[in-house]
Amino acid sequence: MPRPLDLHPDRLFPADPGTRAIARALYAGVRALPIVSPHGHTDPAWFATNAPFSDPASLLIIPDHYVLRMLYSQGVPLGALGVRSRDGSAVESDPRAVWRLFASHYHLFRGTPSRMWFDWVLGEAFGITVQLDAETADHCYEVIDAALKTEAFRPRALFERFGIEVIATTESPLDSLEHHAAIRASGWSGRVVTAYRPDPVVDPETPGFAENVARFAASAGEDATRYAGYLAAHRFHRARFRAAGATSTDHGHPTARTADLSSEDCEALYRRVLAGASAEDAELFRAQILTEMATMSIEDGMVMQLHPGVHRSHNRALLERFGRDKGGDIPVSCEYVAALGALLDRHGNNPDLTLILFTLDEDVYSRELAPLAGHYPALRLGPPWWFHDSPEGMRRFRERTTETAGFYNTVGFNDDTRAFLSIPARHDVARRMDCTWLAQLVAEHRLGEEEAHDLARALAYDLAKAAYRL
Repeated sequence: MPRPLDLHPDRLFPADPGTRAIARALYAGVRALPIVSPHGHTDPAWFATNAPFSDPASLLIIPDHYVLRMLYSQGVPLGALGVRSRDGSAVESDPRAVWRLFASHYHLFRGTPSRMWFDWVLGEAFGITVQLDAETADHCYEVIDAALKTEAFRPRALFERFGIEVIATTESPLDSLEHHAAIRASGWSGRVVTAYRPDPVVDPETPGFAENVARFAASAGEDATRYAGYLAAHRFHRARFRAAGATSTDHGHPTARTADLSSEDCEALYRRVLAGASAEDAELFRAQILTEMATMSIEDGMVMQLHPGVHRSHNRALLERFGRDKGGDIPVSCEYVAALGALLDRHGNNPDLTLILFTLDEDVYSRELAPLAGHYPALRLGPPWWFHDSPEGMRRFRERTTETAGFYNTVGFNDDTRAFLSIPARHDVARRMDCTWLAQLVAEHRLGEEEAHDLARALAYDLAKAAYRL
């Protein structure tokens, strides 16, 4: 007998009945608020073409690195999950076979955020009433596959059904932004904007960096051999992105290091990295460009995001066979106080700059990030990110940052995901956890209930919209 799929209405709320009642009341006030998704990695082509999603496995399993890493850790080959290989070697091509394999291992996700999000997709998005396992795999596949063939499950219809007010995708300056142009030309009312992610032309350790820079500068009509031309190309492309709706930039550097070099030193450094950078020159160049990006953000009003502290593609064999973003990324320790010194010395007191800081190193929440954001007008704290986008991660974030940074030096929630159908589930988890945290403050008489209702709305909607200038 299949087990029922139970999305309990009180999930994530406190066990204490009195505190739970407060959390319920707070959640009731924010549950149906529109979703502001100011940073993520959904594909703008979905919304430009509005084509049907192909099948359940291609939509829900193959692109999800949370799913891939868990299954791989338990001995499931990525090729068996339909992940394309770089070397052209054979992989599973039958989406139903991929789905059955996933379903037979679904128990591995018990207690994880992935299980919570995926159950929401099954139950709320597709109306499935049984738990996914080997026995129910075909039933669930057929329900989802049939739904994906209907108009109601095309990307734009789901966007509207999910109550998404605005969603930001992320593109590099080498992208033509043609899909964003097509969205605007279509007359559809859904708001899909881009974000400027210049890593391929900022990180000298990126394969093909010099060639990327040459293309980047040429498309802006600038001289790629001069540092001034390189910076002018950034200004050109930032303006192009703003015309496509961008209000933010995003920087995925290995560290948070910044620099403020003289113009002569910048020119010399730029020539060295184009010729082939040492590790130290690469790090120094990235550091300098963060400060340059802050200067440009003050000029053009774009919000700046910094996502450092990840060892990308730690599993070299997996990288060589399957490429990036297959679950092999690992958090590393990250220092912020000294690293951000050069940028903050130059711009930290300027309220016209908004620099949103993220981390995967939870040890720095109370020691570094909350004190920094609790002092500098230019700084805000991004929500728990990636490995910590979880109920426990959200609780730890509030516990360690609120006393020093408060609530209003944070920016609400963003889902930072490629998994489109999980976006409402992720926002729902964040809203429930924030209501749980606020309910505890109310129950302990540290916060008035009316104030808690104000804060619940701010955390669910207002802060993200304001911080990202949406």
